[in-house]
Amino acid sequence: MIVRDRPSGLRLFLLLRGSILQRIRWTLLFNTLLATAVTLAHGNLFTFKITLTPIPFTLMGLPLAIFLGFRNTTAYDRYWEGRKLWGELVLRTRNLSRQCLSLIELDQPVDPTNRAGDVRVRMVHRAIAFVHALRLHLRSQSDDALLQRWLPAQDWPRVAQSSVRPEAIMQGLGQDLRQCLREGRIDPCLAAGIDTTLSAMTASAASCERIRNTPVPFSYTLLLHRTAYLYCFLLPFGLVDTTGFMTPFVVAIVAYTFFGLDALGDEIEEPFGLESNDLPLDTLCRAIEINLRESLGETDLPPPLLPVDYLLT
Repeated sequence: MIVRDRPSGLRLFLLLRGSILQRIRWTLLFNTLLATAVTLAHGNLFTFKITLTPIPFTLMGLPLAIFLGFRNTTAYDRYWEGRKLWGELVLRTRNLSRQCLSLIELDQPVDPTNRAGDVRVRMVHRAIAFVHALRLHLRSQSDDALLQRWLPAQDWPRVAQSSVRPEAIMQGLGQDLRQCLREGRIDPCLAAGIDTTLSAMTASAASCERIRNTPVPFSYTLLLHRTAYLYCFLLPFGLVDTTGFMTPFVVAIVAYTFFGLDALGDEIEEPFGLESNDLPLDTLCRAIEINLRESLGETDLPPPLLPVDYLLT
C-alpha cells in the first residue's frame, strides 16, 4: 500500500512511486506513437483515407467511462471489505488475548517463555501463528520457520500437512479451550465468550478466502479490456481532422485515463497480493504480533513496519 502525502505543484505530474503509469507505460507509449503516426499521415493509410468522425467516440466514450467506473467501484468494494476483515482480526485477537489472560485461572503468573506449561501463553502464541498463516495462505507463500516459532513442537506435523494451515491452527486453539474446560480452569459460560471470539476469527479468515478465490467474472473484465483498447487505438483517426497536430496529446490524456482506470481495477480487485496498492498484510501481522506479545508482558518487541520508499507491504 502506498503511504504518502498528496504532492503539490509540479511534483504531482512527475512522481512515479504510487502512480499507475509504470504499469501502463508501454501500452500508453504505443498508443501515443500510433496517434503521432496517424497525425503525420493525416489519417491516410497509403492512398486510402480512413475517415472517422468524433460522433462514434462520443457515443462509446460515455458508457465506457461509466462501466470502468462501475468496475473500479466493485474492485474497491473488494479491497475495502478485505481491509475491514483484517481490522476485525486485529480486534478479535486483542479480545482473545484479554479473555485468555483474565478469564483462565492458573496458579502461576504469566510467563511468556512458558508456552508448554501455560495454556494462556500457548493460546496467545497460536493466535499470532494464525494471522501469519492466514497472510501466507492468502498470498500463496510459505514460511515454515515463522509458524514453527509460535506453535508447540507437537503441533507442527499436523499443521504442515494441512492444506489450510490457519484452520489447522484454529483447531489447536479449540483444543486448548476444551482442555481448560476439562480441567476446570474456566467457567463454561465464560468459555462461550472465548469460543465466540474464535468463531469470529474463523469467519474473517473464510471471508478473506472467499474474496481471494472469487475474482471478478473474466468475461466482464475481457469486455472492458477490449473496448478500452479499441477505443483508444481508433481515437486518433476520429480526432486528426479536427484537432490536427494536438491529436497525440489529446489521445495520450484520454488513453492514460482509460488504461489507468482499467489497470487500477485489475490491481485492487485482488487486495491480498504484493502489488503497490494491495493491503499491507505484513504490517498488519506485525502490529497484531506486537499487541499480543505486549499483553503477555514482553518488552523485547519488534519495531512496527514502516513505509520503505512510501510502500507498506
